[in-house]
Amino acid sequence: MGAAVFAAVLLQACSAEVGSQAWCQQLEKKDKSEWSATEAGDYAKHCIFGDVKTD
Repeated sequence: MGAAVFAAVLLQACSAEVGSQAWCQQLEKKDKSEWSATEAGDYAKHCIFGDVKTD
């Protein structure tokens, strides 16, 4: 159990900041059926409507 939690924290630490260009590109590579509702909303807000944060 501890190893799974550690792995999840480690993977999350490597993720780009939500709304950044890197995050938008990362999400574009992910299958849309795997997006959460929050990811879809954030993608629309930041990547489609132009509120992209610079890296």
